[in-house]
Amino acid sequence: MGICYSSTRKEVREAENGEGEGVGNRWRKKSREKKSGGGDQESVLNHIPGRIAGNGSSKIACLHTQQGKKGTNQDAMVVWENFGSRNDAVFCGVFDGHGPYGHMVARKVRDSLPLLLSNQWKAEETGSECGDDESYDSMEVEESDKVPEMYLPLKKSMLKSFKLMDKELKLHPMIDCFCSGSTAVTLIKMGEDLIIGNVGDSRAVLATRDEDNYLHAVQLTVDLKPDLPREAARIHQCKGRVFALQDEPEVARVWLPNNDSPGLAMARAFGDFCLKDFGLISVPDLYYRRLTSKDEFIILASDGVWDVLSNIEAVDIVASAPGRSTAARALIDCAVRAWRLKYPTSKNDDCAVVCLFLDHPHAENGTENKDVMATNESNETLAQTNTVSADTEMLDNSSCDHNAEAKMTAKSQSKRSLAECISSTEEEEWSALEGITRVNSLLSIPRFLAGDRRSASWRKWL
Repeated sequence: MGICYSSTRKEVREAENGEGEGVGNRWRKKSREKKSGGGDQESVLNHIPGRIAGNGSSKIACLHTQQGKKGTNQDAMVVWENFGSRNDAVFCGVFDGHGPYGHMVARKVRDSLPLLLSNQWKAEETGSECGDDESYDSMEVEESDKVPEMYLPLKKSMLKSFKLMDKELKLHPMIDCFCSGSTAVTLIKMGEDLIIGNVGDSRAVLATRDEDNYLHAVQLTVDLKPDLPREAARIHQCKGRVFALQDEPEVARVWLPNNDSPGLAMARAFGDFCLKDFGLISVPDLYYRRLTSKDEFIILASDGVWDVLSNIEAVDIVASAPGRSTAARALIDCAVRAWRLKYPTSKNDDCAVVCLFLDHPHAENGTENKDVMATNESNETLAQTNTVSADTEMLDNSSCDHNAEAKMTAKSQSKRSLAECISSTEEEEWSALEGITRVNSLLSIPRFLAGDRRSASWRKWL
């Protein structure tokens, strides 16, 4: 037992420093780990204190993911406290994979990107060289939120680590990233400062209170869709095409110049190398925000949540959850029910949620508890008001025929309160499991070569 513990501690240190077999060499020796694209690295990372990469919670965060009805769960997430051996640093990320091997790409990015970022950050602070020193074109980096000078090394480290992550995927021997990729919405919290890096259409939302102490939502990132003017301009300049299909005119997609594929529904992503010469990039949008005592928590989530819930709805659900440890699951439960109500003939998407709670040192526990009680009382009052209104309407219209009563019942059921949505735990039967998929991130795979030759030769084509 002592030998096993000693070996594990050594592997943990190697994983944190990006050294040794534990990071990416030994997994090649085992066929079982080959199939998962790096299982040994994942097992080592799971022993690092303060790191959570599955459903669970800690004192400051909770995480939850749930498979949709499209197949394998391609979402991944991570929370890493004391990130980079810094007591006040927390790393959070949500990764939404797409394509045939999207689940493997998302998990690989979840496991490798924080290590790359940690190593680059240390190298920037010490002035040593680490990895590829080639920088991005400054025009490709978000400049609307200026990063304080003290965090410029971290900003540069994020840009480098995202580039190295994409390069690592391109050269990966076991994960075919030609038409598979992943989004990434990540943040580092350092004390009261936030640095956010975003690639794709996953989203970060802040819950904060206004002058009247009402909770409202602030979107921290931009969904990087292909029809955004700056994204479309870059894609067109690189000879890629952007258009929506007739049966889904609201979903803009990226297409190859002379081939109606793959139809990617985002303008930036890790992987997807079939489009990297035609305008798709993995350069993150970077944002900075200084937190205040009014800020309460941050939600990171994949588009499976944001496709059916607004920012303020998500914030209200998390704020109304019975406890912090169940907040992420409560949000996903509500998202799944919203899919069933809004799109009854569609297959709901995978969902992944990270909730990071902001505990300010000067905040009083009494005030925090009072705010939570006020929120719960407000939701209970709203539920009671809805119930009384429905009862009154039914009494006033008791002479209506059965069709009117059926419509009224359906209407009242579709307007369940937040409290009812969260507290409902019964498994409801859903008759549309074989329905169409509402929005696929990727529509088709280009066929440059026949059969297995394409999988083995696509890197040469690039």
